[in-house]
Amino acid sequence: MPTSFEWLTTAPIKIRPFKPKYHLTMGLENMPLSELIQMDKTYADRIQLRRNLISEHPTSTRQCNPCAEKAVAELYEWIISTYLPKRFPSTYKLTSAETGSGLRNLVTDKLIPLQAPSSIDALELLGENVDTDFLVLLPSSKAADGSPVYHLEAFVTCFPSGFSTREKCGKPLAAIHNPVPGYASKLERSMDRFFARLEVGKAVKRVNWSITTNDRLFSESGNHMYSDEEPPKPAENAKTLDASGPNIEDEIAKQKLEVVVEDCRLRCERQTLHRLPNTNALVFAFKTYLYKLSEVKDEGLGPALADAVDGLGTGSVPDMAFYKRGVVWGEKVKEYLRS
Repeated sequence: MPTSFEWLTTAPIKIRPFKPKYHLTMGLENMPLSELIQMDKTYADRIQLRRNLISEHPTSTRQCNPCAEKAVAELYEWIISTYLPKRFPSTYKLTSAETGSGLRNLVTDKLIPLQAPSSIDALELLGENVDTDFLVLLPSSKAADGSPVYHLEAFVTCFPSGFSTREKCGKPLAAIHNPVPGYASKLERSMDRFFARLEVGKAVKRVNWSITTNDRLFSESGNHMYSDEEPPKPAENAKTLDASGPNIEDEIAKQKLEVVVEDCRLRCERQTLHRLPNTNALVFAFKTYLYKLSEVKDEGLGPALADAVDGLGTGSVPDMAFYKRGVVWGEKVKEYLRS
């Protein structure tokens, strides 16, 4: 099991997410399917948190549109019956008919059915037993040239970072990424083409990073700021600002005063993408890692992360510094990381 930053600096991920300038690219790397799910020493605590979140936010953490029911069943049966017991036999064990057929989670001592009663049950069981969020995408429409357009049709997400997965369900990739600066001009076409041609048996991964001013893993808003005319309606914990609104500089100054470095976290996502063989659905999955900034410094990565914060506004999409709220937390975080 990896310790703190091992997953960032050694195999299986062979890249660091910190670069001196932020360039909006897919940044994909091939990987074997055996590396789809990662385990670490936080598993027991994370699983308990995920169960609590699913209970507290049932409609926000999982949803399945009718068109995705077969894909969800395929994903569930492969993960539960094949992937988990073969990849992590010390955590998941198939049981015999005599003791009740299913997959025994040896950490929680829960018996997981090999076939779920419904799609929602399948998503809930995945969410409660795997520390990974899963999103199922299907080619639900076509572009003007006849190429497939992928839509989010099902999900179980316990750790959204500044967005509501429920509100994005059913939408195409372009609409899902609409708030992201530079997506339409720099990524949309290449992502659509890549999604359409990804073959069964092939899997890819990437890593991203952000800084949050709190330690909440479940965060449907508040981690981004928006420059469009109609920003998402903020929740109670939101720090959302509209760049076109009045007194924007005063609002940013006010939020800067609220930043407490000790509360800030480095939030990283290990993202993967692969295609299911029978339904041909795409599965986008991500595992979220959260670190105190003191842990970053202890690993000797403080200056590199500080340079990367500077680079948010000097790369290919300068608006990223606003979108990621770097204009709010940047000064205090950089000072701390370089001290």
